Amino acid sequence: MASAGLYPELDGTALTQFVTALEGGGTSTLSPALAEEAAQARGQVEFFTVRVPVDPDASGGSTELDGAGWQPKGAGPFPCVVMPAPWTDLGWLTYAAQATQIARRGYVVLAYTPRGFGKSGGEVDVAGPYDVRDGSAVIDFLLANLPAADPSRIGFLGDSYGSGISLLVAANDPRVKVVGALSTWGSLFEAFYENGTSHTASVDALRGAARNARLSERTRWAFDQMQNGDAVTGELLQWAEERSPRNEIDRLDRPDLAITFSHAWHETLFPVNQTLELFNRLSVPAKRIDLSIGDHSSPEMTGLIGLPNRIWNATHRWFDYHLKGLGELEESTVVSEIMWSKALESRADWEEATGTPVRFHLTGPAAGGTDGGLADKPQNGWSTAVSTGTDTPATVADAIIKTGYAEMAGKPKVYPTAAISRTAAAVWTSEPLTEPAKVRGIPSLRLTFQPSAANATFIAHLFDAAPDGNASIITHAPFTTQDATPGEPVVAEIQLQAAGYDVPAGHRLMLVLDTQDPFYGDANETDSKITFSSPEGNPSHLDVPLA
Repeated sequence: MASAGLYPELDGTALTQFVTALEGGGTSTLSPALAEEAAQARGQVEFFTVRVPVDPDASGGSTELDGAGWQPKGAGPFPCVVMPAPWTDLGWLTYAAQATQIARRGYVVLAYTPRGFGKSGGEVDVAGPYDVRDGSAVIDFLLANLPAADPSRIGFLGDSYGSGISLLVAANDPRVKVVGALSTWGSLFEAFYENGTSHTASVDALRGAARNARLSERTRWAFDQMQNGDAVTGELLQWAEERSPRNEIDRLDRPDLAITFSHAWHETLFPVNQTLELFNRLSVPAKRIDLSIGDHSSPEMTGLIGLPNRIWNATHRWFDYHLKGLGELEESTVVSEIMWSKALESRADWEEATGTPVRFHLTGPAAGGTDGGLADKPQNGWSTAVSTGTDTPATVADAIIKTGYAEMAGKPKVYPTAAISRTAAAVWTSEPLTEPAKVRGIPSLRLTFQPSAANATFIAHLFDAAPDGNASIITHAPFTTQDATPGEPVVAEIQLQAAGYDVPAGHRLMLVLDTQDPFYGDANETDSKITFSSPEGNPSHLDVPLA
């Protein structure tokens, strides 16, 4: 759900000037790239703004959505692309440069601002039933008012918030034949609650980005519930699942629907696993996913400001093939940009893209040491305790989105492992690797722990630790248990987020478990402890998929 406030690159003034140039010429205020785009577009497409009437919501009164259209000059008929805007006050303006490029490729394009944002009426429904019906109403409007539009060739394309709306509209309107879902979600619930832990920073960021939007009472209630981090209610679960494309699998699995996804490995708003689950459960004949270095929407951002972009270029080719019959369909359905080499790996499916799990057993610290080991054989009978309530340098990221931009620039966050308090965190390290380790897929952790209180939260971080003691994060996952019996063992089965990462030879794998992170809700009670162990017959271990 991208916001101009979260993305400095998304310059609303520049996009407004670009639209002004489309309407009346004059490109002196534009960058060279946008000036050339606008000048060429004026000879090829017609641009116009629209107001799309839709059903009123609970707030009452007539409701119209703010939008804009691009129509190629000529008789047509032309295939159509509908673009619901991201989670931003800029609304459809976000797509001004990208929609122009698509229209110049021979498409009728209609971009619109979802209800509750910008100049659209109504209240924010968070990809709920009103938003789904709005998508169909936009199709009706397009076909009724643009005679060059081909009703048999319609696609939906969106980034972030617009991507989830696109998937849900496609599930409910068979007129949609192609979907581009960039930085999307599969399960809204699992995006905000992972292993019983609330993603409070994500909800805070989304709410901050929507501070000028008109949130419905139901939306405010849902955000309050998620920010409070209370135990999940059935009502909240129902709200989230109603807005989850994963629950529409049966209706998305149409033989005439083609879907392309993109996602970032270190996504902090909608972690990648829940989107991968949607991708892998789909059995549509044509599907594709592109996984990149970065964070939410950042891999696509240069395309939104009119510059060449790998994700958008691949999406253009996808629509050209499925709506225009041009080009060739790529044999690979999974394309991965590997951290930090930026090498691209193309594989036929997720199974082929995933490595073979290699088991590392958690062992106790050596005599006089503090850190346990990650070994090839189990060691039972040890235990190590950490105190809750203190954060450590082992964190998910410095900031939502911004850390991802640094990663894209080849400057991943540096973690000084010696500064991680061994009383506030438990640490296990492997021996130095004798050859590079290619992490491909979803690492998993099986762990026994004893909380001293009924509620406990910890965060598992998997690091690539260099010989100098500094580390880069490979992946992570939080875990929370509530209403446990204090002092009784709890067995946790934790899937960390998927990763495509190359660990150099000579480096070590490092697992760090601490109890606080500014990204997550904290269920720990004051002055409590968590004791990790590896009991006989049930050894604690970390499985890392290595190619």
